Amino acid sequence: MIRNWGIRSRVMLVAVLPTLVLAIVLTAFYTGSRVTDHREAHLARGQAFARQLAAASEYAVFSGNRESLRRLAGAMLAETDVLGVMISDRNGDALAQSGRLDATLPLPPRAVWTPGLVTASETLRVIEPVLPTSLDLDDGFDEAALDTLSGAGTPPVLGTVVVDISRAQLNARQNELLITGSAAILMVLIGSLVLAHYMSRGVTGPIRRVASAVERIGRGQFSARLSGIGGGTLRTLAEGVNQMAAKLASAHDDMSRQIADATAELRARKDEAERATLSKSRFLAAASHDLRQPMHALGLFIAELSQHTHAPASRRLVERIAASAEAMENLLDSLLDISKLDAGVLEPHISIFPLQPVLDRIAIEQRPRADTQDLLLRTRPTPLWVESDPVLFERIIGNLVSNAVRYTRKGRILIACRRRGERVRIEVRDNGVGIAAEAQEIIFQEFIQLDNPARSRDKGLGLGLAIVRRLTDLLGHRLAVRSRPGRGSVFAIEVPAAQPVEYAEPGETRRQPGDLLGVRVALVDDDPLAQAGMRSLLTSWGCEVSAGSDIESVLAALARSGHEPQLVISDYRLHGTSNGIDAIRMARTRYGESLPATLISGDTGPETLRQAQSEGLALLHKPVRPARLRALLNRLSDPERDF
Repeated sequence: MIRNWGIRSRVMLVAVLPTLVLAIVLTAFYTGSRVTDHREAHLARGQAFARQLAAASEYAVFSGNRESLRRLAGAMLAETDVLGVMISDRNGDALAQSGRLDATLPLPPRAVWTPGLVTASETLRVIEPVLPTSLDLDDGFDEAALDTLSGAGTPPVLGTVVVDISRAQLNARQNELLITGSAAILMVLIGSLVLAHYMSRGVTGPIRRVASAVERIGRGQFSARLSGIGGGTLRTLAEGVNQMAAKLASAHDDMSRQIADATAELRARKDEAERATLSKSRFLAAASHDLRQPMHALGLFIAELSQHTHAPASRRLVERIAASAEAMENLLDSLLDISKLDAGVLEPHISIFPLQPVLDRIAIEQRPRADTQDLLLRTRPTPLWVESDPVLFERIIGNLVSNAVRYTRKGRILIACRRRGERVRIEVRDNGVGIAAEAQEIIFQEFIQLDNPARSRDKGLGLGLAIVRRLTDLLGHRLAVRSRPGRGSVFAIEVPAAQPVEYAEPGETRRQPGDLLGVRVALVDDDPLAQAGMRSLLTSWGCEVSAGSDIESVLAALARSGHEPQLVISDYRLHGTSNGIDAIRMARTRYGESLPATLISGDTGPETLRQAQSEGLALLHKPVRPARLRALLNRLSDPERDF
């Protein structure tokens, strides 16, 4: 613990500890000596009292004069600290007693030859034998002769004197000495602390100034300097700190200049990269728009062509052309989905629905492709209901199943569900190529295809899982993947569980072509090829089409015919400063704000999506799928009908 102390604490410890130890040792020694002296004096006083009484009571004990013995005992009580006195004969029987003897201390059972001491916490008992006095007579007999004549080796004991002396004053004096010693130690401690405090300030003050300067330098205040700190080692230390601060300030200035230069260079490169990215975005947007224009017209012509009667060979050719066009449309749709999600214009519509119909539709859609690869696609039946956006949820599971079919060479694919507390876990399991652990995160990035280095077209663009990640984040669902190379993969999402409610499956939204018979359509498109394709397709569905490259010419043609349009279809980009939204506004100004209308655009940028949403207009991106267009026209031409 001392290793964690500061310099000041250590200096104070060094200054205080020796002084305190010396004070304790000396005080203990002198206090112990004084206590011993008082104890010996108290004992000697008690022994003196007992011997004096024993000598005075010799004749009375010998003669059995009890009255004289009582007077002697009473006189002894007059002495200070004497509590009680007892004089007994040689058999231990009491001849005289005065005062109060301590009952806790033992009495001698008979006369004793040697003096004795018995000590208690509050009483000192002195026991003294009563011996006959030896007389020196000049009769020619010495003491040894008398002993021989008496037949005994020791003089006879006449009795015993017991004196109890109080230890109260002795104990009080001892306590006084202890208190005095403790007070002396305390005074020494206080004095040493005060002295150590002033000493530590003198020793640690310069060191603390050095530490404070180093701390300021550490915080970047390189102008901090030390002066007037003293001499010797402290002065050397201060000069070293000042030199360090000067070098750090110089290095900091150099580093700041280098960082400023590097920042300027990075900013220039960033601006250059942003300009390149902007140019690339503009190029991609323009290329996407220009690519979608002919694809849009091509799709319309193919749709119209497929409605005609053809020879078997021609029919197969038309089907292959349609399949190629559909593949291109799927790729463009994936790019459009990414654009919508990044633009933040896609709003989920949460509802409660059963899982089984969704899984059945996905299985029906993916099973033909799985059958061509000899894959077993199976759905495990489930009675569970969930709470989500049914359209976006179906897109998520559909992308996962499509991805599993694409990367499974042989074996089976299983779609399974199970309840986990308040959530439902939907898993898509396959025994395909599998995914390494380090690649299980990057597969959700755009245009990442681990098993397609050659970018084979039949394996898509690598956007399916990127769309899945964005949709699950949008809906707040949990997405997880578990996979091992060569052992297959398990993709799972967790969706809030729900209780069954009244639910009706959405009906078929497409009308039969004859349902559009006689519907008057105002068509605005400045691309002649796209306009011709759209006009031809709408006419084949029985619509009456008034078309033009701008809204003014279309409105003029309608005025000449004397008819009012039942809906408006306009391209977003038009020649001049106006766009499709302006064209629809002009048509609604003339024919009423309730006139149904839709936009068609090859521009997938977020701004176009936001403008269409703000106007409440349906937006179809080129190339427009004929089935989707027909379904939209069915809904717009008869909004009161439930499809």
